[in-house]
Amino acid sequence: MESEYLSYITNDLSSKMKDVELVERGDSKYKRSHISPGFLSDNEEINNSNDVDNDTKLEEAFKTILECVGENPDRAGLLRTPKRAAEAFKFFTKGYSEILENTINNAVFEEDTDEMVIVRDIELYSLCEHHLVPFTGVVHVGYLPNKRVLGLSKIARIVELYSRRLQVQERLTKQIAEAITRVLNPAGVGVIIEARHMCMSMRGVQKTNCKTTTSCMLGVLREDHRSREEFLRLATS
Repeated sequence: MESEYLSYITNDLSSKMKDVELVERGDSKYKRSHISPGFLSDNEEINNSNDVDNDTKLEEAFKTILECVGENPDRAGLLRTPKRAAEAFKFFTKGYSEILENTINNAVFEEDTDEMVIVRDIELYSLCEHHLVPFTGVVHVGYLPNKRVLGLSKIARIVELYSRRLQVQERLTKQIAEAITRVLNPAGVGVIIEARHMCMSMRGVQKTNCKTTTSCMLGVLREDHRSREEFLRLATS
């Protein structure tokens, strides 16, 4: 069954990741889907050969930021701040060095079930790509199996995979739904994200109680109102 799954996901991802453009970011090259920016496929080419150079560049960048805001990066309290900040930022964006196939790790199982599966209140931490400040919240994911189910922890790991990149909430919602579709080919998928954005509360309009809700429905959950209503009721009640 494992060999069949590997063959399935490789063929399925390859067929749906056509028209891929190669994007160059500094010295690091990666493939990006034209359908959903930031989606890394199983044929992703990750180049980690210049990690040391990138670490140095990132530390120097944070040192420059400190200087530009009027701080002295050489004072005692800030001596190691550029290094710590660089390590933190790498963790916040670690999704760029991970791929869906490795995240799933063969945790797809044949099951004679077609009843809805929902995982609620998955914690979300991501960075807004417009201001590089956090947005946080919860994700509700549901799908209607087509004789195949996914290990429950892998749903949370898919959320982690795409949220640990520079994001906008609308795209992130769609990417999670697309990923589950690619892996399982279920009858339907639904994803809801509820999040608070620091770019709205700690700067700009400074509205601290705003919450943004986005959703993506695919397959039966998009086409059949009864299935969609069941998902919405169970996911948000």
